[in-house]
Amino acid sequence: MNPIIYLENNFTLPEVDRREVLRYARTKEASPEVEQLLAECIAEVEKTQDPRVCFCFLPVFPTDGGVTLGDTDVLSENLKTALNPCENAVLFAATLGLGIDRLIAKYSRVSPAKALLIEAVSNERIEAVCDVFQQMIADRHGGCRPRFSPGYGDLPLAFQRDVFKFLDCPRKIGLTLNESLLMTPVKSVTALFGINKL
Repeated sequence: MNPIIYLENNFTLPEVDRREVLRYARTKEASPEVEQLLAECIAEVEKTQDPRVCFCFLPVFPTDGGVTLGDTDVLSENLKTALNPCENAVLFAATLGLGIDRLIAKYSRVSPAKALLIEAVSNERIEAVCDVFQQMIADRHGGCRPRFSPGYGDLPLAFQRDVFKFLDCPRKIGLTLNESLLMTPVKSVTALFGINKL
């Protein structure tokens, strides 16, 4: 099955949630110095990020022990539950782009504290991209179920290979997968969620 792949790169993201960034950085409260550093990191990430999403719609058929997505059988009771009772799902890959990886690598050498905060801001930003994208799809298709990613519950991380096969991520958004199933750029997410109507 060769689904139509759609691209989305026009995002209006909400303001950075500083409390969420501090949670990612494992810090409860920020001193004035950390707040100043955080403001600098937010500005650098927002200037550098290049959020992009590729996605497709797939029919969902429940099976014993999992689901069939398009023409691919997936053994995962957790995914079956997550998609129930939807007849269609959105499979997507999202990334902030290679610039963020370079930013983290640069500051890892010269300022570990800044690298840590840039990593935390980037984590918050990629989740924001996923949230905005999912809400956009929910608005168009009458709502959706929570998203579910490879490696969650009993959905094997190896399902990443199927995601990349369906979406052609390297050509569509410059996202690659290595033999260890790690993605580059690092600040990227793959997931799927059920939609109420196609």
